[in-house]
Formats: sequence, C-alpha cells, structure tokens
Amino acid sequence: MTVVEGVPVSWERIRECFSLDPSIAYLNHGGRGVVPVSAQRAQRRLREEAESNPILFFRDLPQRIAHTRRHLATFLGADPEGSALVGNTTMGTAVVLQSLGLRAGDEVLLTDHRYGAVAFTVDRECRRSGAVARTVRVPLESTDDQIIATLGDALRPGRTKLLVVDQISSATARRFPVEKITAVAREQGVPVVVDAAHVPGMLPVAVDEIGADFWVGNLHKWAYAPRGTALLCVAPRWRERVDPLAVSWMQDSGFPDRVEWQGTLDYTPWLAAPTGLFTLRTLGLDRVREHNAALAAYGQKVVGGALGLGSGDLPDPGAPEVAMRIVPLPGDRAATPDDAMALEARIADELATVVAVFSWNGRGWLRLAGQVYNVRDQYDRLAEGLPRILRG
Repeated sequence: MTVVEGVPVSWERIRECFSLDPSIAYLNHGGRGVVPVSAQRAQRRLREEAESNPILFFRDLPQRIAHTRRHLATFLGADPEGSALVGNTTMGTAVVLQSLGLRAGDEVLLTDHRYGAVAFTVDRECRRSGAVARTVRVPLESTDDQIIATLGDALRPGRTKLLVVDQISSATARRFPVEKITAVAREQGVPVVVDAAHVPGMLPVAVDEIGADFWVGNLHKWAYAPRGTALLCVAPRWRERVDPLAVSWMQDSGFPDRVEWQGTLDYTPWLAAPTGLFTLRTLGLDRVREHNAALAAYGQKVVGGALGLGSGDLPDPGAPEVAMRIVPLPGDRAATPDDAMALEARIADELATVVAVFSWNGRGWLRLAGQVYNVRDQYDRLAEGLPRILRG
C-alpha cells in the first residue's frame, strides 16, 4: 500500500482517500470533481508555505508553475511549451475567443450539446465584436459518421471563424469524434477549439494527435486536481496571438507565461495537481477508468429500468469508456432549468443522493457518474426512491 501525504492509497481502503460525507451517495463526480485528501493536504501545505514568506514564494513561483505545466502536459500528450494553465475550461475558451479578432460578419459555430457557460462566453464575444453565434443541432442518436457529416456541412469557409466542439459533452455525456471533426474543419480552413472539460483522467488522450487549434481540459474533475486547474493547449501558429483575459507583468514574456501569470492569485491548486495525479496513477489508471465506466453504465441501466425504460431507450455515450451516463426523465419533469434545479435539490434532500439534473432541448435528463468511491448499492437506492419523487 502506498501512502501519499499521510493518506493510504489502495483499493482496499479507497474511501479513506476522500473526505466525502459518508451519509450521502455522491453520484455527480463530473459536476465539481472530488479532491482526494492527499491533494487537499498538499495544497494546504503550499498555502502555509506561501504565508510563511510571500515574497519568496512568489519570487520562485513562475519556475514552479512551469514545472507543473510540463508534468500535466506530458500526462495529456501535449506540448508543454504550447500549453498554459488556466482556471477552468470556460476560462480557457474565453482566452481563445478574445484572441481570434472576431469582426462583424464572422460566425462561431457550436453544437446544441455545448456547455452553457461556454455558450454564454461565445455570446458575449459576439456582442463585443459584431460576430454571430450559430448552433447546430446534433441528434442524440447520431452515429459518429453522422456527427462528422452534420458539422462538416454546417461549416461556412471564410465566414466560420471557429468551431466549438465538446470531446465529452456535459449535459448529454456524449463522446464526440473530435479527431475526425478537426480533420474535416481543417480541410475547410476553420479553426477548432475542443472543450475537453471531462477528458483528463477519464479517457486516455494524446492532445497533439487530435490536431485541434485549441484544446482545453479540466484536471479538477477526473484527474483529482484541486479545483481551478485546467490546461489550455494551443497549436504553434496561434501561440503568439493568444492574450490573457487580463494583462500582468508577464505580458511581454509571450505564451504561455502571459496567460498563466495573473498577479497575486492563489496558484496552489496548480502546484498541488501532480499529487492528485499521483493518487490516480497509484490506484491504477486503467483500473480506475474501467471501474468508473462500468459503474456509470450499471447506474444508467438500473435507474432507467426503475423508470420503465429498456436498453433501447437509454442514450449511448458513443464510447464504452465514458464514466457518465444520462437517463431521460418522464413527461415534462425538469423540462426547464428552474425545474431541473428544483428536482436535483429534492433528490439530494429526500434521498441523500447527489446527481446532476439538466434541461436539454426541452426535456429533463438525469446524469449519473461513476467514481472509485461509489458502489452499486448507491444506484440501487436511487432507483428505488426516484419513481416516488417523480410522481410527487
């Protein structure tokens, strides 16, 4: 058994790796992630170090950030010199959008699976620049080939200045074939930003092989980093054009320094991220991934069955290794964002179970995640209690 920051890291004592409330079933790892105790302690130690001598801590910080960036980029198969640490995927997308130099007559293309905050970010940049945001509908039952064809047909060379596509969508838990989508867009001269918020840690990935102009993924979800840790990867031809959301003393240092350095922010989540990644590796990357995906699939099946749904009624995530699954809710339950939030809260209060509930395309959906601290009994209890709540 390995001990990290005084915490045992083994499958036999796996729940001790996390500080979750034992009275709840936490089935929404994809929402905010759950930071292992080892990474919590590493971050706490870093904060204490910073307060012991702030001037010294910040003097050495750029080199420590660069070391962390190299570590995380290597894990993701990305060029460390073409990567920058940022707070989250939405922030990374905002950096990309403001660096493009959009103008009136330009358009940004998204799918209807896009993350809500990313859509807001696109809308804001379009308002500022006079560009237009356009959403393409991609039916949930689409095959990979159909998705590629749909997006390829939607591109308008010369006018479409950016395609935003999820690698794993948040609301629908669908894996998109981003490598082939990127290749089609490249043939038409359209840059692509891949929203990979859920990819690091969940899926094996080689970012540089995807070929996207921009790729950004959170490490504070499935890679066990403290919250506020994401990596923005930029193709060589764009790096000198990328500007941060706010300038700092590193502005003249070029990419990635100008993006990473934001004055007196708390950088301890980034510096503690390798500890979370070490915990994940110690548990066994393949074993964790297989366990999580199988558990999410079980949860979808048992909860869907309790709602009278067969296997043909349950959306396919597009790849068996995806560790999140969605279940359609009956009738008009959670059909609006407010109703979805209310139902999510009621499930938490009455069933002591944390899940994600979304309103997507006018229908309510329940999203389940699988993680190493979960067990089948938690999904069974949700399946037993959910029909009563939905009737109420």
